[in-house]
Amino acid sequence: MDIWLIDTEEGTHLRPETILGMLWLQTHFEDIHWEAIASKQVRLPLEDAKALSNDAKEAGLSINRLPALSISGKF
Repeated sequence: MDIWLIDTEEGTHLRPETILGMLWLQTHFEDIHWEAIASKQVRLPLEDAKALSNDAKEAGLSINRLPALSISGKF
């Protein structure tokens, strides 16, 4: 996986996992965001994450999306 997108209630966490994923993200974000991206501190709105995912897939990157999970009670 080059990039993971992990959905939460607060948004979608962006996690580059390979050099290729990070380099590709650097072409889509301004310099001021690179440190936050590299340290996996970026959260995107759902619609922006979907658009980013589609663009990355079209560019040949391997994307994995993990949907939000919720636990309704104890087992």
